[in-house]
Amino acid sequence: MSTVHSSLHRTGAGAVAVLTIDNPPVNAMSMAVRIDLLAAVWDAADNAQVQALVLIGAGGKFIPGADIREFGKPQGAGPVISGREVIAALESCPKPVIAALGVHALGGGLEIALGCHFRVATSDCKLGLPEVSIGLLPGAGGTQRLPRLVGPARALELITSGKPMTAADAQDSGVVDELVDGPLLEGALAFAQRVLTKARPLQRVSERNQRLAGTDAALFTEFRAKHAKKWRGQIAPQRIVDCIEAACTKPFAEAYAFELAAFDECKASAQRAALIHAFQAEREAARIPGLSADVQPQPIRSAAVIGAGTMGGGIAMCFANAGLPVWLLDANPESLARGRALIEKNYATSVARGSLSQAQVDRALALITGTLEYAAIGDADIVVEAAFEDLVVKKHVFQQLDAVMKPSAVLATNTSTLDIDKIANATARPAQVIGAHFFSPANVMKLLEVVRGAATSPQVIVTTMALAKTIGKTAVLSGNADGFIGNRILAVYGRECDFLLEEGATPWQVDRALQGFGFPMGLYLMRDMAGLDVGWRIRQYREQFRDKALRYSPIADRLCERGRFGQKTGAGYYRYTGRDGSPDADVERLIEEVSREMKITRRAVSDDEIVSRVLSAMANEGLKIVGEGIALREGDIDAAYVHGYGFPRHQGGPMYWAAQQGWDIIHDTVTRLHAAQGALWAPAPRLAALAEQDRQTRALIPA
Repeated sequence: MSTVHSSLHRTGAGAVAVLTIDNPPVNAMSMAVRIDLLAAVWDAADNAQVQALVLIGAGGKFIPGADIREFGKPQGAGPVISGREVIAALESCPKPVIAALGVHALGGGLEIALGCHFRVATSDCKLGLPEVSIGLLPGAGGTQRLPRLVGPARALELITSGKPMTAADAQDSGVVDELVDGPLLEGALAFAQRVLTKARPLQRVSERNQRLAGTDAALFTEFRAKHAKKWRGQIAPQRIVDCIEAACTKPFAEAYAFELAAFDECKASAQRAALIHAFQAEREAARIPGLSADVQPQPIRSAAVIGAGTMGGGIAMCFANAGLPVWLLDANPESLARGRALIEKNYATSVARGSLSQAQVDRALALITGTLEYAAIGDADIVVEAAFEDLVVKKHVFQQLDAVMKPSAVLATNTSTLDIDKIANATARPAQVIGAHFFSPANVMKLLEVVRGAATSPQVIVTTMALAKTIGKTAVLSGNADGFIGNRILAVYGRECDFLLEEGATPWQVDRALQGFGFPMGLYLMRDMAGLDVGWRIRQYREQFRDKALRYSPIADRLCERGRFGQKTGAGYYRYTGRDGSPDADVERLIEEVSREMKITRRAVSDDEIVSRVLSAMANEGLKIVGEGIALREGDIDAAYVHGYGFPRHQGGPMYWAAQQGWDIIHDTVTRLHAAQGALWAPAPRLAALAEQDRQTRALIPA
C-alpha cells in the first residue's frame, strides 16, 4: 500500500499534482515514504498535464521527522532511498514544487520542505531541526539550506538548540513564503496558481548565497567558546557548527558532502545510541502498565499551591506558564508578598534572556492569585503542598486540605523524602493523595517524580502523569520508599564520593572527574550551591535511625559544625568569592584529619576510578530499586537522572551506562567492593544473572 497518494487538481493557470503523504499516525519519514515520494515526484515531473506540484501531509500534518521505529534496525531487502535523493528530485524538478506545511515540519520533514521551491504554512505550524537531541545533525542539507534563508548566526542557534520556529517567525525569516488562513490545501493551490500566473522563477535554496556573503569567521569561534562548557564531550552540536561554517566557506557541493560525512560520524557514535535510548526512555516512562484503558485522567482546569517559598513559587509558575489559573497560599502576608516578588523577579529574568515575551509574562502573572485562606482554594482541581519538609507540618496541611477541597481534587505533596502514606493517612481520602516531587528550580527543571502511595487511586495516578505533560514536565512514576527513585540513588552517589575523599581524593578532583564524564556540575559544587545546612538537618533527624555498624563519613557534618554552609556563607567544600569557588587547603586538612581518625591510609585515586566506582554504585542501587518495584523499569531511572539530576544525556543514564560497560564488568566491581567495604556494597539480586548473560554474549563474539 502506497504511503503517497497523487491527485490532479485543475486551477485557472493549469493542473497541479497534489502529492499527499499518508503514513499513520503522524506521517513520519520512513523508507517506504521516501521510495513512494521519489516515484510520485518523478511521475508528476514527467506528466505533460502537470504544471506544478504541491506536497502535503494527510490530516493536515506534514512530516515530523524520521520514523523512530526504524532507528537502529537493519535495512531489509529492497531499494534504499535517502532523503538526499528525494530532495534532489524536488529541487531539480523543472516545475514549481510547493510544500504545504501543517502542524509540524521537523527534522527530515523541514529538509524536504527546504528542497521545494516554495513553502506555505498554517499559522500553528512548528518548523525546526531537532536532530541534535538524539545525537545527530541534519543530514539531508539542513545545515546548508537553512543558513541560506535565516543567516548563519540564526541557523547556529536554531540547529544546535533543536528548538522549533513558529510559522510567523519562519515567515519573517524567509523560510516560509506565505501563511495560509483557512484550509491548507486550498491555500497551497491558490499559491501555486499565483506562481504559475506570474511565472515566478523557481527558488532553489541551495543557490541562494546572499545571507552567507561576508560572514565573519569570528562568529563561529565565539559561538564555540560560548557553548564550550555546555557541550563538553558532545559531538553533534560541535559538528553542526563545523557544517554551518562550511556552508559559509565552501561551494555548496563541497559543503554538502562535508555535512554528510559529519552526519555519518554522529550516526556511528555511541552518543547517538545513548541519546536515542534517553529519548525512548522518556516516552516509555509515561506508560503505566497494569492500568485499565478505561481509566482516564480527570480534567485539570485550575490549581493551588501551598507555600510561597522558592519551591512553591516555582510550582505556581509551572501552572501559570501552561495557562492554568493557580492560587498561591501562604500563612502570612509577608511571606506571600516575598513569594510574589520572587516570581516577578524570575519572570523578569526570562524576559531579559529572551525566553519569554513581556506579553507572555503578563498573562502568566495574571493567572497567579495569592491568598491566606484555605477556603479560597477549595474548588481547585489539584493542590500541591510545598511546605517545610517536616512530617508534622505536612500532616497538618493535609488535614486542612481535607476539610476544604472538593471531593474530586487531587491532593499532591512535593515531599522529597517523607512517607506518602503517612501524609495520606492524615486525610479521610488517601486515594486522592499522591506525591508530586518537583525539582528546584521548579519552573526550569523538567523532572516530576510522581509517587504513588498504597491507597492512591489509578485515576489520580493517570491524572498526575497527564498533568506533567501539560506543564512541560517529564514524569517518572515511583513507589513509596525512602528517597523514592532519585534521592535514593543520590544518597549512594554522594556516599561513594565522600568515601573517596577519605581514601585520598579531594572535592575538586571528584568534581573534575564527574564533569569530565559530562555532569554539568560536580557533586561538591552542587552541594555548596544548594546549602550544606539543609542536608545537615536531615542527617541530624535520621541519626536516630542510622545503622551504626555501617560506614559513615562525617566530613559534611564537620564542615557544617564550622559554619561552612556553602556559597551563602562564603565557604563550604570550596572557598567562595561571590559564586566562584576555589580549592581550600583548610578543607583538605579537615579531610586528612578524618582519614587519620578512621585509620584510612590515603592513596592516589584516579579520575577513572572515581567515575567507575560512583556509577557502578548507582547502577547497582538502580537494580535494587527496580527489583523492589519502586521503579517500573531501568529506563525510568535513566529518565529521572537525565532530567532531574544532571546525568549527561549523551551518556544515556546510569542504567544504560552500566549496560554498555557490561553487567559482568559492573558485577566484578560491585563484588570486589562488597568484599572490601561491606554491606553497603551488597550486590543487587539481579546483578549476577545479568552478568552471566553478558559473559555468555561476550563468549559468542569472535576475538
